[in-house]
Amino acid sequence: MAVDGTYNVEIDTPMGKQESKLTLKTDGDTLSGSMESPMGTMEFSGGKVSGDEVSWEMEIAGPMGKMNLECKLKVSGDDISGEVKVGDFGSSPLKGKRA
Repeated sequence: MAVDGTYNVEIDTPMGKQESKLTLKTDGDTLSGSMESPMGTMEFSGGKVSGDEVSWEMEIAGPMGKMNLECKLKVSGDDISGEVKVGDFGSSPLKGKRA
């Protein structure tokens, strides 16, 4: 399953739904990409790919300081879903479709 591409995603956070544009690029079993939201664009590298599952970590700067995001998602056709763990705030579900 090819996970490369751009997805329009929605993260259901404790502060409400957050929409982003997620771009994924694989190189073997290594993942890189970016997440673009109203807060800006964050790039990441060093992620992992295993079949149709992807995972990566990135740091964001928010109103409460820097936080680490741990993303674990699965691609099924044009759909993407999974969870984003936001520091000590727990996990939020993510879902979206290929753009």
